[in-house]
Amino acid sequence: MTDKIISKVEDGIGWIIYNNPERRNAVSLAMAEKVAEVIESHGTNEAVRVVIIRGEGSKSFVAGQDISEFEELRSTPDGLERYERITDNMYQGVRNCPKPVIAMIEGYCMGGGMALACSCDIRICSDNSVFAIPAGRLGIAYRPNFTRWMVEVVGASTTKEILFTARRYNAVEALQLGLVNRVTSVDDLAGYVLEYAQSITENAPLSVRATKAIVNIVGDSPGEWDREAMQKFIDACSNSEDYIEGRRAYMEKRTPQFKGK
Repeated sequence: MTDKIISKVEDGIGWIIYNNPERRNAVSLAMAEKVAEVIESHGTNEAVRVVIIRGEGSKSFVAGQDISEFEELRSTPDGLERYERITDNMYQGVRNCPKPVIAMIEGYCMGGGMALACSCDIRICSDNSVFAIPAGRLGIAYRPNFTRWMVEVVGASTTKEILFTARRYNAVEALQLGLVNRVTSVDDLAGYVLEYAQSITENAPLSVRATKAIVNIVGDSPGEWDREAMQKFIDACSNSEDYIEGRRAYMEKRTPQFKGK
């Protein structure tokens, strides 16, 4: 489909790499379609415990959509509908992945790249990273799902500030706002993210999956909570072999060997 998305699985970690550095990893329609396919594969692959998303090169995480395609692919109502559907499948695919997803950010993270980062569960960036959503300078509105994910990450007031001002934020400011979870040096970023992800792979997969699902559900308004779905996740953990293993390992003062069953 495209060679601009690299996918691999190593030591329990599923990787998605946006490989378009000459355009600051701007996302073509073919790239978006491929990511939706890969994230679904990682989500159902029992060998994958955690997913890491990053951009190739040192200049950019993801720069948003590739505007060079707009005239050809978004010039008709049918073309626009298809374009929006395919790109939304990418973002929603990352958001809905049952495994934890970590955004490894170096350099620019702008526009749709910010939406992708906020659709992830954890954001870790290098100290040279820059964040912005220039929608206000382009005369466009941010999509409702993008806006909701940002509100969940930084709150309503800060989301308004980011969108109203269209200003750029450095890594220190992003950490202060809660936009990112951790900041490292450029040299330490890859090793830090890998160690961070590996620490998650050592935990019980059913517990991690339940946590992600329940946190996402309780982010809805209380009247929209799917309590039955949450209880199913809780029961799956309580009735699992991993729960027995975790309890025994704790009592025996040893490292548990989780199987995700």
